[in-house]
Amino acid sequence: MAGVNKVILVGNLGKDPEIMTFDNGVKKASFPLATTESYKNREGQRVETTEWHNVVLWRGLAEIAERFLRKGNQVFIEGKIKTRSYEQDGIKKYVTEIFGDNMTMLGRRENEGQAPMQSSQSSPAPKAQEPEIEAPDDDLPF
Repeated sequence: MAGVNKVILVGNLGKDPEIMTFDNGVKKASFPLATTESYKNREGQRVETTEWHNVVLWRGLAEIAERFLRKGNQVFIEGKIKTRSYEQDGIKKYVTEIFGDNMTMLGRRENEGQAPMQSSQSSPAPKAQEPEIEAPDDDLPF
């Protein structure tokens, strides 16, 4: 039986994306993403825990990240976990990263009332999700 490597995260960027452009024109965006969970402990006090994830986006998603993502933005990331190692000063170090296949920008962009954008690594070019039109509460048919 084959294994499954699937990650879904909703969190906030810890800093602006770092963009690298390679000689062949391919772009890579990387940024830390914070996910925060809250729960009540045995004493009834609310406790928050924050996990930091290293997110990597390639090609079209990296271009979207470069144009639209900034520190503090909330995003939905779907992808897979990858671990790599390298040697520094004779010590082997490991890095765990989330390679994003899909990304949806959540919340509103500054000074604009547009709907979130969604893109997928599988599409050849970045594309925006059709805007969702919300009906005012008093116009609901039920």
